[in-house]
Amino acid sequence: MNFAMWGKALRIIPRLNKDEWDGLDLISRWLIATRSAVLIMTFISTGIAGLLAFRDGQFDMSLWLLLTVGLLMAHATNNLLNDLTDYLKGVDQDNYFRTQYGPQPVAQGLMSKRELMLYATVTGLIALLAGAYLVYLRGPLAWGLLGLGAFFVLFYTWPLKYIGLGEIAVLIVWGPLMIGGGYFILTGAWRWDVVIASLPYALGVTMVIFGKHIDKFDADKEKGIHTLPVLLGERTARYVAITMMILQYVAVGYLISTGYFSPVLLIVLIALTAFALALTVYLKPRPAAPPDTYPAGVWPLWFVTLAFFHNRRFGLLFLLGLVIDITLRGMGWFA
Repeated sequence: MNFAMWGKALRIIPRLNKDEWDGLDLISRWLIATRSAVLIMTFISTGIAGLLAFRDGQFDMSLWLLLTVGLLMAHATNNLLNDLTDYLKGVDQDNYFRTQYGPQPVAQGLMSKRELMLYATVTGLIALLAGAYLVYLRGPLAWGLLGLGAFFVLFYTWPLKYIGLGEIAVLIVWGPLMIGGGYFILTGAWRWDVVIASLPYALGVTMVIFGKHIDKFDADKEKGIHTLPVLLGERTARYVAITMMILQYVAVGYLISTGYFSPVLLIVLIALTAFALALTVYLKPRPAAPPDTYPAGVWPLWFVTLAFFHNRRFGLLFLLGLVIDITLRGMGWFA
């Protein structure tokens, strides 16, 4: 068991050759193939759903763990199918952008299509079994949520990403579906205020995929992949991304003004340092080459790097704010 590689794969997307891949254990391969470093975005969404349910006195640890495992496996399955679909459609050939920033196991000969399908099948079955049990507990509405989740897992890469709907799908999945739906699974109640409360973080996840698609703008345009940035144009896409980051803070302010959140959630303002850094990058076109001070092994990622950094900081502060909010409410500080 290569525990060091497990930790590395959970932090970054390691780059390695065939010999290095062949020397890895099964779990390390799965963590790298599923790009597990980005699964933290799903974990934060389930964490928000759990904390909101806890605040309302309806938290169930066993249900939350099952929900979290199911959604993490669904996200991992989507990443695997994303790679397989792009490989089958020829997108990852000719040193395409995606093969430069991290392993694309099939395209780079690290594993066969059959092996990747086996990974996706097992991972997807775990997600489906978890979802099926939760549906059994919660009934008809849960069927709809499971169906929507399955639809986005199977069809995000094609056709949604190809027709400018991939980013909208991400906003729906990481907000209303994961947080609003997760709250419903934990409590048995669908609440629109929870859906609204999901938007600050959902906008951040959408910003990450937006940044990635701006990075891939030229490559996607050449391949005929009409992501939303391709449809909008590179400059407009950068300003839309900035707007989404701003809306994260505006949404938190609105939720505080309505009394849904206490002023404790202003703790997310600490993430403004990351926002300021991202802003300086998004106001300018992508450079032709990385600056001398740019971290080794990150290029050609540029916009998405700052988007992920900001989103992770904002999301973790959002979680921390909820924990403090719940604690103070328990002490009678807030109604």
